Amino acid sequence: MASKSIDNAFTARTVRGAATDPTYAGALSFMRRRYSKEIDDADAVILGIPFDAAVSNRPGARFGPQAIRRASAIFDNDPQYPFSRDLFEAMAVVDYGDVLLDYGNHQKTPGLIEAEAAKIISSGAFLLSLGGDHFVTWPLLKAHAAKHGPLALVHFDAHQDTWDDDDERIDHGSFVARAVREGVIDADHSIQIGIRTHAPEDFGIKILHGHEVEDLSAQAITETILAHVGNRPVYLTFDIDCLDPAFAPGTGTPVAGGPSSAKILSVLRKLGPLDIRGADVVEVAPAYDHADITAIAGATVAMYMLGLTAERLAQR
Repeated sequence: MASKSIDNAFTARTVRGAATDPTYAGALSFMRRRYSKEIDDADAVILGIPFDAAVSNRPGARFGPQAIRRASAIFDNDPQYPFSRDLFEAMAVVDYGDVLLDYGNHQKTPGLIEAEAAKIISSGAFLLSLGGDHFVTWPLLKAHAAKHGPLALVHFDAHQDTWDDDDERIDHGSFVARAVREGVIDADHSIQIGIRTHAPEDFGIKILHGHEVEDLSAQAITETILAHVGNRPVYLTFDIDCLDPAFAPGTGTPVAGGPSSAKILSVLRKLGPLDIRGADVVEVAPAYDHADITAIAGATVAMYMLGLTAERLAQR
């Protein structure tokens, strides 16, 4: 035990390397990364966004960042599967903590999220955000597009999120429509995977519906994504309700008929060729979860996003 330590989120002297905390104890940052607002030397930064005032059904995603961090504790110490490496040997990752939001003044929420994200993005670090409901992706997209220009959106979800709004609403079901109208995303090279509901408008975005995802192999789904997106800069957003409720019951708007976590993780693993500039995992609502099924799925998706980032850095 002499070589081991605990509470790596606070006691770590470096932002690289694995922690040695027991999986069942210690301070719970994302994958035991050091909590810090000092990000100048970070390759990637984790940001929590505890917001769920935009949901149209069951609230609770404000607790998503906490749940994802807690579930992520099982991933540290060993080389992360399926990347066959300690992701933090050559990649410096910091957990920045959460955005401070005023629960009584939601109109300030988008600006607060965008400003915090822009600060992190300006450092040159890859930003991985943990929601929160899917509205949070709107200010995140704006912050990323301000640096990278219009982005191809790769969107895993049961819903298109293209419902009408007045550009003022705080709504988790309309951020894609707003992003297209304002030129934040490139609709011609954006794609949605797992859609199992209807919306009045698709804005020309390519859709792989739930039944198509069921019929296609993970390889075929991946090839469709890569061919459609090409070499455009990408924002990757993952609504946990993309997964069937059997694999992600803890979410606000579950829809039956979705893919398994195994299938979608296989797709994510193959997305290395994409030029991913930022990513998020949203809509984990632990109050409706069982045995952390959804939180584990969300933490695993986030870990895969970091794994892809580590591989890109290794190729430089």
